[in-house]
Amino acid sequence: MMNERGNPWALLPLFIFLALFVGSGIITGDFYKLPVLVAILIAAAVALTFNRKRSFMQKVESYAKGAGHPDIMIMVFIFILAGAFSATAKGMGAVDSTVNLALNILPQNLLIVGIFVIGAFISLAMGTSTGTIAALAPIGVGISHETDISLALSMAAVIGGAMFGDNLSIISDTTIAAVRSQKTEMKDKFKVNFFIVLPAAILTIVILFFMTQGSQSSVDHHSYSFVKILPYIGVLVAALFGVNVMGVLAGGIALAGIIGLSDGSFTLSTLFGKMTDGIGEMSELIILTLLIGGLVEIIRINGGIQYLLNLMTTKISGKKGAEFGIAGLVSLTNLATANNTISIIFTGPLAKNISDRYGIDPRKSASILDIFSCFIQGIIPYGAQMLAAAEFAKVSPMNILPYNFYPILIGVCGVGAILINFPRLSTKPSKAGKPAQSAKAEPQQS
Repeated sequence: MMNERGNPWALLPLFIFLALFVGSGIITGDFYKLPVLVAILIAAAVALTFNRKRSFMQKVESYAKGAGHPDIMIMVFIFILAGAFSATAKGMGAVDSTVNLALNILPQNLLIVGIFVIGAFISLAMGTSTGTIAALAPIGVGISHETDISLALSMAAVIGGAMFGDNLSIISDTTIAAVRSQKTEMKDKFKVNFFIVLPAAILTIVILFFMTQGSQSSVDHHSYSFVKILPYIGVLVAALFGVNVMGVLAGGIALAGIIGLSDGSFTLSTLFGKMTDGIGEMSELIILTLLIGGLVEIIRINGGIQYLLNLMTTKISGKKGAEFGIAGLVSLTNLATANNTISIIFTGPLAKNISDRYGIDPRKSASILDIFSCFIQGIIPYGAQMLAAAEFAKVSPMNILPYNFYPILIGVCGVGAILINFPRLSTKPSKAGKPAQSAKAEPQQS
């Protein structure tokens, strides 16, 4: 049985990974100098040497179990479909037509603002940040190539929009995990969460607007085809009707393929080739996701996650302290797991105990879990969102980070909401161990 006190040494493989990945980039000035897969493999090898009470094969089996966690495998499936959709749509001209339409319609100083707003809308409908990034990153890259707007700023706008929906969408895994663990309702959590992060969204739009005011472009009016834009429109409409993200992406692949075959952009063999190429481009990210999932499971079994949980609950004092404790708890766990859904699943039960003990409204505790996990997930250079955007744009995640305004600002807004007790909820939280009146109903099922 895992030591209830936790084991700080179990976190050593994580620190080794971070030291290798981030440290080598700082020392050499090139964050691709040491491949991230090499860094995670070294960390995994170190993790497998821990805990001599278990045989090597037992540890390998635990690693495989972590890599095959349902959340990890769903993410892998999304990556596979996202890669195939991105390559297929791009191959039949969807990206070029969409970029040209945006360049023709939007004023030059609103292109990046538009990317952020569209990303927020799509991710809110789809409930996934990675799927949104897959759809919008190629467009962001195209806009950057046609203007003097940096790739890093463009990708940061894509990530910001994607994290908006990841945090707020009622079909997002993070929302579902937060709502279920805190025993509240989707719509109630959405209202509280929305008012906390709304200033961050508005301020991000303002910042992006002023940052791109002086952007110059030599772009003329390019031709575009509405038919070729249909895959993106289809993805958006399907998402609005609540279709599962994998169904959305699969439908997008089919629609792009049909259009490409109809207008001669593809033959059947080149269509399959494009799909294969797209999946191949996501292979490093898929392997990294699996390896991180296994590493997290080994760290958990050895007591590293428990140590983090205990560390955050030793000095809690008062309601605000408890809210900051929940925020810190999910933030540190997200730093360790690089997965905001898993971090909420890990910390949710303990956060519920803390919120009951200190009289925190479950709507607020669920929002805190979701906001701070998305804050960390959106800024860590080894998170799936940053890595995916960096892979599409062929830039370093560290180049994107300084422009990643929205994830940073939701963290600031989250801290502010705790400090000033915002929003002031009309229904008082219940006493410890009893649900609030507004949260008696079971959470909606996804």
